[in-house]
Amino acid sequence: MLLRIHQALQADELAQVRQLILAADWADGRITAGSQSGAVKNNRQLPEDLPAAQQARHIVSVALARNPLFVTGALPKSVYPPLFNRYGGHANHFGDHIDNAVRTHAATGRHVRTDISCTLFLSDPASYDGGELVVQDTYGEQRIKFEAGDLVLYPGTSVHRVEPVTRGERLACFFWIESMVRSDAQRRLLYEMDMAITSLRQKNLERAPQNPGQGQPGDAIESPEAVRLTGCYHNLLRMWAGV
Repeated sequence: MLLRIHQALQADELAQVRQLILAADWADGRITAGSQSGAVKNNRQLPEDLPAAQQARHIVSVALARNPLFVTGALPKSVYPPLFNRYGGHANHFGDHIDNAVRTHAATGRHVRTDISCTLFLSDPASYDGGELVVQDTYGEQRIKFEAGDLVLYPGTSVHRVEPVTRGERLACFFWIESMVRSDAQRRLLYEMDMAITSLRQKNLERAPQNPGQGQPGDAIESPEAVRLTGCYHNLLRMWAGV
């Protein structure tokens, strides 16, 4: 499942992150590359232990934790601490590759299975040419260049690349998620069901009596259909989740 989350970062958070990372000292992007991706990776990356990286990472992590669409789409069990990269000039692309199946955080030794790969865009798309994230899936190549502050989630099993940046500069945050539900197909079904339940509850709320004397609006929100569907959702999650 390829999922776009609009404004994962609010405008003030985006400005803070950009200010922090643009003033920091960047390194060769191959510091986190595997043997395959290292041969095709040509960008710059913010070292994880820099104070600026730690502060920016905290801002992103807090924003993600409060975002209900991120939680329902990813069902995160463990999130690799967000990293930051930079494309432009001579360090301007990342060729076709698949992310390592397991990432190990150097500072903690914690392992994260990369069920989901994530890119959070930090640059206005009009400020640079090229730089599309190209993800290969069963429907062909998906070319992704979202607004600053938007996040894309896609299966970690996907072959993907970043096209050369030919003008300007592309800043992004990237990280991986180990999901409670390992199967992408199962996560998709749960996501679609959760969205349907949310829509049903909203429609029930809109039809609820506005006059307190005519009934309790809360009764209308939790209709029998919504209760049964919610039960199905959690029973499927109970079957599929590994926690």
